[in-house]
Amino acid sequence: MAALRIRRVDWLVGTTVLGSLLMVWLVITGLDAVFQFLRQLGNVGKNGFTITNAVVYVLVTFPRRLYEMFGNAALIGGLLGLGGLASTNELTALRACGLSKLRIAVSAAGVVAIMVVAVVILGETAAPWGDQQAQAMQLRLKSNNAGMVGSSGLWERDGNNLINVKSWTAKHEGAIDLVELNDVRVFHMAPDGQLNRFDWAVSALHDGNHWVLKNVQSTVLDEQGVHRTQAASKQWDTNLNAQVLAQSVIQVQYLPMRALWRNIQYNERNGQSTTVFASAFWTRALYPLNVLVLVLCAMPFSFGTLRSGGLGKRMFIGMLLAIGWYFLQKAMVNFGTVYGVPPFLANILPATILALAAWLYFRKNG
Repeated sequence: MAALRIRRVDWLVGTTVLGSLLMVWLVITGLDAVFQFLRQLGNVGKNGFTITNAVVYVLVTFPRRLYEMFGNAALIGGLLGLGGLASTNELTALRACGLSKLRIAVSAAGVVAIMVVAVVILGETAAPWGDQQAQAMQLRLKSNNAGMVGSSGLWERDGNNLINVKSWTAKHEGAIDLVELNDVRVFHMAPDGQLNRFDWAVSALHDGNHWVLKNVQSTVLDEQGVHRTQAASKQWDTNLNAQVLAQSVIQVQYLPMRALWRNIQYNERNGQSTTVFASAFWTRALYPLNVLVLVLCAMPFSFGTLRSGGLGKRMFIGMLLAIGWYFLQKAMVNFGTVYGVPPFLANILPATILALAAWLYFRKNG
């Protein structure tokens, strides 16, 4: 425990790595946001989409970009931070004082560990909320309806009718993406703007040809008074585009873990495959572990003398191996999906292999 006590050297390594990490994080996330803004400019003028909408789209998706880019920023920032100490021979001095490579690497990874907690919170709160707003904007762009998402759910205009959906559940049937709408309210308006009928349904699902409302309560207002009827199911004549809605709403990789878990439980209850949602769930759940292990495994490329090949060469090799590991991880997850390997095992196996490689290195080289 004494070896892990925070010392002045930890502050030196930690602040150096933190400065490099923040700089890299801001640069790569900013570049990604600029490229996305340029792509959105191509949509200006379509269905009322304006430059202001493009700016808002980039702003609300910025938390998700921060979440996605943090792993790369931690890797590159860690290499730059320790590389800067190596270039001034400070790493050599620390080694001469008796600090092991593992101890220095842990000091760098400690900063990343603290930041990754905040990043995970960001990825579970602000990022999904921003993506929900962005998806509503894309829904409006792809259809003629004025889609809007707020605290009261999704709102759509369908002719003289107003549609309010409190929540939705993503479903995968084979290669087809479907959306089941939950707690659906349809306000039927007369041409003069007066409400003449109100339908409330527990859920709505597109069967491939039509929308079908489930457990419907209909309230009709006319000159004779208020009339209420109930039905187990009812065909819903609406122009709501199921395909556009599915493409706009279902982005499994952007869902928070609580939503992914809800979809897993729903599919289990209905005897449907949970592989897609389970894989995305464990990818997010193991995100902190993957980032920390990747940073620890990249640290060895910051050690050694500059005569051993140069800082640039060591950084290039480190990032090249990190990119290779990224594709290896994706390949193993896809392999597990195809051949029925449990999603948890398929997602944790690459990190386990990487952690074992780091342990063997530090055990051999101190």
